[in-house]
Amino acid sequence: MITVRHVDKAFPARNGNAATLALHGVNLTIDTDEFVSVVGPSGCGKTTLLRMIAGLVLPDAGAIAIDGRPVTGPGPDRAVVFQQFSLLPWATVADNIAFGLELRGMPRDERLAIADDQIHAMGLRGFERHYPRQLSGGMQQRVGLARALAVNPAILLMDEPFASVDAQTRRTLQEDLRTLAERTRKTIVFVTHDIDEAVRLADRVVLLSPRPGQVVESLPVGLSRPRPEDLDQEPAAIQLKAYLWRQLRGMQQATSPKSRP
Repeated sequence: MITVRHVDKAFPARNGNAATLALHGVNLTIDTDEFVSVVGPSGCGKTTLLRMIAGLVLPDAGAIAIDGRPVTGPGPDRAVVFQQFSLLPWATVADNIAFGLELRGMPRDERLAIADDQIHAMGLRGFERHYPRQLSGGMQQRVGLARALAVNPAILLMDEPFASVDAQTRRTLQEDLRTLAERTRKTIVFVTHDIDEAVRLADRVVLLSPRPGQVVESLPVGLSRPRPEDLDQEPAAIQLKAYLWRQLRGMQQATSPKSRP
């Protein structure tokens, strides 16, 4: 279980300007094996929240804990998939996937065997010896996801991982992730700007306010797993997407320069 309690985070400004308060008073609980999407207006602190759960950034106030243990830095129980693929350009697909295991000191034969399992699971068979420059964007992101899964984390943290690929590839990757979530039941925290993606993938959608970000609502998706094939026709999904869009549109209108006196 991930618990976020009364968390604040500010970033110092340059040139003598005031600090930017990214998050203020954030409270959130994510259950073990739950898939949670985090949405909100641009600049509301979604990525900052994810990075704090990862231990890459520490809060200025409040606390984050996993199963009751305070988060004080990165740990083997968490893996992060970023929007940018961040693959090693000089390493093959197999070696990129095995990289996290290499950092943990696992012998080469063992880590390549695990990488081979991930290559099969992610549909990358035949590309083991390819380099990132020889892969499409979708395949590069599959390698990034396989690298995260190779270390077998309990918690998978994903920061808009499909934002930089085309629409068709994005839908395919969404389906792959949905299948993975249903098969492994890992705890997944997924940051996205895409309402449809949030509802399509998650058990629950957390809505953040404009900066400084706070949790406005936590909304169950209300769809069983495995998900229906024709999700776009499900009344619960249609209603939730419409509600989230109204909320986000209202936030954008309230913070736009035209709305200010």
